[in-house]
Amino acid sequence: MADSESTPTGEMELGSSWRTLVRGWAVRSHYRSAEDAAAISLEFDLAGSDHPVTVRFMATRDLLVAFMTDGHILKPDQLALAAAASNAWNTEQLIPMLSVWDVRGPGPCLAGVCTLPLTCRMTHQQFGALATKWTEHARQMFTRCHRVFEL
Repeated sequence: MADSESTPTGEMELGSSWRTLVRGWAVRSHYRSAEDAAAISLEFDLAGSDHPVTVRFMATRDLLVAFMTDGHILKPDQLALAAAASNAWNTEQLIPMLSVWDVRGPGPCLAGVCTLPLTCRMTHQQFGALATKWTEHARQMFTRCHRVFEL
């Protein structure tokens, strides 16, 4: 079946349809994905890195959150440099917002975050275009952190 035949063309409210929108985009983009009760996680490879980038989509009460990480655990002597890299990225680019993250994980890592209000309405095509931009920004962000800051 052609993509235009299998994908609804009308707008969908993100709050009730975020899983449908993420699943459809993941399939069309050929990303590896896994789903659990709380989230849909996608993976893609990053050139020059042994660590794939994981984008975990989940809903909070008000937002769709796309949490991005390459899973590389930072060493204690890399934390200041990682904070500087985050500050530089956020000053110049802002999307995704980059930070040093350490919540329920094995240690601190670099993480990007993008959000959308659950009240917005989008078509599959609009969501796909935005999510594709987010992943391209994530590729640029992690590539820069690896090449420029050697993280």
